[in-house]
Amino acid sequence: MNERYSRQELFAGIGPEGQARLARARALIVGCGALGCALADTLVRAGVGTVRIADRDFVEWSNLNRQVLFDEADARERRPKARAAAARLRAINSAVRVEGLITDVSPDTVEPLVTAADVVLDATDNFETRYLLNDACVKHGKPWIYGAAVGSHGATMTILPNETPCLRCVFEEPPDAAGAPTCETAGVILPIILTVAAAQAVEAIKLLAGQSALCRRSLWQMDVWTGKQATLALPAERRRSDCPCCQLRRFEFLAAERASLAVVLCGRQAVQVRPAQAGETALDFARLAERLARAGAGTARYNADILILAADGLEATLFRDGRAIIKGTSSLAEARAFYAKRFGM
Repeated sequence: MNERYSRQELFAGIGPEGQARLARARALIVGCGALGCALADTLVRAGVGTVRIADRDFVEWSNLNRQVLFDEADARERRPKARAAAARLRAINSAVRVEGLITDVSPDTVEPLVTAADVVLDATDNFETRYLLNDACVKHGKPWIYGAAVGSHGATMTILPNETPCLRCVFEEPPDAAGAPTCETAGVILPIILTVAAAQAVEAIKLLAGQSALCRRSLWQMDVWTGKQATLALPAERRRSDCPCCQLRRFEFLAAERASLAVVLCGRQAVQVRPAQAGETALDFARLAERLARAGAGTARYNADILILAADGLEATLFRDGRAIIKGTSSLAEARAFYAKRFGM
């Protein structure tokens, strides 16, 4: 018995055989905010052999009250979340292969990520990405675990393709993003994050340890402030016969034409802009900073992962793949114009 996992192996639901299965397993966590940090920490400590974390963002001071893998140095340096989390997790368990992927999970990138995983965990902050994950996982027969938390309220649901209803069976269309509460508009407290992440993590461990028959076939909703909770049973019979995804197999969210080159980040006064064509090689930040200085565009500072430029009342954080998060506006047109003017991509 491996001493690190001795208490876990003593648990009858896992045992030595289940622990060996975990060591061979591959988990993909999409998003490395509050839920993603708690999920990654749990799975790495549990000994899941490969944990991949895909995230497009960087650490900010407002993250530190609930995103448990980050510290003040990460916020000060604006380290990409995937990179900072991976470094911390490797220090926690060097026997696990941890990959931090600084990427935007989009119709262009999602399928290779999903097909390389045994389970996919949703730690995103928007329904557009969740429906994208639903399409990709159903298409490729990969189990995935929906999770959401805002305020003191959370929800989670395990989707097993061909066995349970998929996300679109339960929620046919994404809710109106403008009317949906977010962590930035309604706030969030850490206890609901840890509750939802624990519920997701135990479902993932069941799946990876070969105990999928014990997975929850329901949508579980809870409020840690009021103590209220509700469960909506989701047996196979509740799969909608007209579901565009799992029954008609029209994977609309995977269609490239649905991908936007600019998207408002919920509640943050920020817009992400992607280049029309991703470059084959990483951007040369030193050369770009020199060009910006010559053009009188202001002084850019940069490190190995990001370049930061403040100009025209906005602040852009540019990643090596050409994506930029532009803070100070919720206007797609203004963000695109800034991006084109300053970066010319």
